[in-house]
Amino acid sequence: MRKLINVKLAANILLVIYGLLVIFHLLVLAQVVPSNIVWGGQVGDLQTDLIALETIALIVTVFFMFIVAAKVDYIKTGNLKKAVDFLLWIIFAYSLFNIAGNFASGSSTETLVFLPISIVVAFLILRLAIEK
Repeated sequence: MRKLINVKLAANILLVIYGLLVIFHLLVLAQVVPSNIVWGGQVGDLQTDLIALETIALIVTVFFMFIVAAKVDYIKTGNLKKAVDFLLWIIFAYSLFNIAGNFASGSSTETLVFLPISIVVAFLILRLAIEK
């Protein structure tokens, strides 16, 4: 797998995807993007639930961006390299659950659009996780 894609390229692609995801979540919060295409279409019109879930999604996404940036030394971590490596494996496991959730989603947008993106993200995270 190490020969398929360079670690910096994988990180840069992930940072772009996560950056776009941040914008997407902000658009959902601003009600520019309909809420029925996120969270499996289960949030509906409950604005307080949507705000809470989207805020959590934003925080998690930004955290993932920091971990990816730390892995390729865009952010200096000092003695926390092992923690970054461990967290990448946690993010990979999260990505696998995200794939399952997108696959089982009642929203065709999540299945048709976000499932392929989730698969790419999981592959790229795995690439970073196996890098020493």
